[in-house]
Amino acid sequence: MATHELRWIRNFVNGSFVEPDVTRGFDNVDPATGRVFARVDEADWSLVDSAVRSARRALHGGWADAPVRERTALLRRVADRIEERFDEFVAAEVADTGKPIVQAREMDVARAVANFRTFADVVAAAGQESFLTDLPGGRRALNYAVRKPLGVVAVIVPWNLPLLLLTWKVAPALACGNAVVVKPSEETPSTASLLAEVLAEVGLPAGAYNVVHGFGAGSAGEFLTAHPGIDGVTFTGSSATGARVMTTVASRVRSVSFELGGKNAAIVFDDVDLEEALTGLTRSVFTNTGQVCLCTERVYVQRRIFDEVAAALVDRARGLLLGDPSDERTTTGPLISQAQRDKVREYFTLAEQAGATVLTGGGVPNLGSALDGGSWIEPTLWTGLSSADRPMREEIFGPVAALMPFDTEEEAISLANDTEYGLASSVWTNDLRRGHRVAQRMNVGMSWVNAWFLRDLRSPFGGVGLSGIGREGGESSLHFYTEPTNVCVPV
Repeated sequence: MATHELRWIRNFVNGSFVEPDVTRGFDNVDPATGRVFARVDEADWSLVDSAVRSARRALHGGWADAPVRERTALLRRVADRIEERFDEFVAAEVADTGKPIVQAREMDVARAVANFRTFADVVAAAGQESFLTDLPGGRRALNYAVRKPLGVVAVIVPWNLPLLLLTWKVAPALACGNAVVVKPSEETPSTASLLAEVLAEVGLPAGAYNVVHGFGAGSAGEFLTAHPGIDGVTFTGSSATGARVMTTVASRVRSVSFELGGKNAAIVFDDVDLEEALTGLTRSVFTNTGQVCLCTERVYVQRRIFDEVAAALVDRARGLLLGDPSDERTTTGPLISQAQRDKVREYFTLAEQAGATVLTGGGVPNLGSALDGGSWIEPTLWTGLSSADRPMREEIFGPVAALMPFDTEEEAISLANDTEYGLASSVWTNDLRRGHRVAQRMNVGMSWVNAWFLRDLRSPFGGVGLSGIGREGGESSLHFYTEPTNVCVPV
């Protein structure tokens, strides 16, 4: 297909899509086949500036002062409209990411609907703090907090769960009365623009939601985070990129919320329900081809059952079905890009150099001519690595995990916490007292017991160390997306 025949994915500013500048477009590539299926209009500084100014006008033009009931009603209409256009969102997500259609349907798009409804409920029910202060002479003072929108928020989302994480941020931001400028990943631009259509359809004021496409340094990402009209940045992505964003906004002391990388551990005790643990580990290691910040890359198994768990997990890995994302039977898609595959393969080499034993995988599958150009990689499991080896210390972000035996509870806790990251962990045991005890000692933002990726959207979400700053979810999102003003009145 010739370049001029490809459809354009356009920027969205002040309630309208912007005609593309064909001199600065870039390709949107199907990760499953390697074929270009669309062109994306890269926003320049001028367009980013227009988007931020548009957001500011919407903020002060009535959106920030709109009654909570109006804003939450709009969010519920958004959820309804996504459901009505459900298949369009699924198709866009599959085309951008290459993930299996079942996952896009059951996790990504379903969760987008849930995000809008949940935050409508949270904001509608939110209260305000108040205190009566005793004063000398028997008088009192009433102190109460009034929450105001943070302002114009830059929303920067990654390529692994583009719609899920986009709506996780946009829903509470809008519910709190903010205006947003979204910069989706250059790898997955489609659903951010599709959501723009929905928000316009349900009546969101022009400028309250804007989308600028492009890259990071020297492109839309840098232009947006460096813009003086931005009041806060919410970012999900790599720890290295998060550090650069923080440096950019530091001179203006802007609010940030960062959910960054992870090198997540699972601890499997020998009293575990083996079937339950294997099912959970298969999900936590291989979901979305390992491209989830919460995925497990380190699995610590009590020595008595180590060989049994390793052999069974290998069987589970070999039972995954890689193939056409549109096939309902497909369980595992490609990596997002050839560059990501090159990165994962570098870790294959590093593991081999460190003396790892490859239990399964370690290469590129042959899936036939239709998929030969895609970014495919084999689900891979290792043993024989030490805690000092780079594949055990650095986030890989692929369908890869290293298994290591342990003997005692204290040893397991020490091994799991031996990392600069601190996003998530899972503990697998039939002794719930031990489950509570160990989970609470994990240096992470989220710790599951006999579960993985089980979420209540009202609970705090985020990490420690290299895994991020701040929390979102439920009232934690309200704390980020609003600024409190304390009012004190003697009574």
